[in-house]
Amino acid sequence: MSDLLKVTGLHAGYGRAEVLSGLDLRIAPGQVVTVIGPNGAGKSTTLNALMGVLPSRGKVVFDGQDLAHVSLEERVMMGLALVPEKRELFSTMAVEDNLVLGGYRQMRLGNARWRDRLDEVYTLFPRLKERRVQLAGTLSGGERQMLAVGRALMSGPKLLMLDEPSLGLAPLIVREIFRIISTLKSTGVSILLIEQNARAALEVADHAYVLETGAIALEGPAAELAGDPRVIETYLGAQKKAA
Repeated sequence: MSDLLKVTGLHAGYGRAEVLSGLDLRIAPGQVVTVIGPNGAGKSTTLNALMGVLPSRGKVVFDGQDLAHVSLEERVMMGLALVPEKRELFSTMAVEDNLVLGGYRQMRLGNARWRDRLDEVYTLFPRLKERRVQLAGTLSGGERQMLAVGRALMSGPKLLMLDEPSLGLAPLIVREIFRIISTLKSTGVSILLIEQNARAALEVADHAYVLETGAIALEGPAAELAGDPRVIETYLGAQKKAA
């Protein structure tokens, strides 16, 4: 099976400060791949470079097409969707209006039934249906995360990229978010998950990468990395004690 995404020798950063120094990763269709690592390792930078928000060097091939010289807007139209850490919703607009805006790609592609995706999102997130006329800025943190994911799903992405979806959320909501990720996985959606909650990320992912100081330090099947002594000591030990 050919890769949906193949990244080779990716370099990116901010100004003269290079954050990624030759990153390689791959995602097969229908896979959930997670990237874990400490703060400052370059996890969010990776997503921003893949989305075209940051300039980068190296080779990124998505769905068989080299993304060199492909703009952010074109990447969205190709089927890349990013849910950023800050969610970046339209706070003064209603929940449903935010979701409708997420359907822009499907409208551009001429999908006459794009609004059917609203029902799919509401099935996945019943709370959003209850709050569909409420302003996005008045939602709780967990509801805002659900809306951000729902808006991305409205585009019918080939690859959904999630940047720290559990950040700042209560444990009960974190479990709900990861339940949703598991549900999406069962429907065949390809997901690139950037997450500091290493334990939860490794439980839901098929394959995992450990990113340290801009390069991949470890990679392998998520279940194997979850049992790797180096990963347990560095990323799971504190969580295990807290559990």
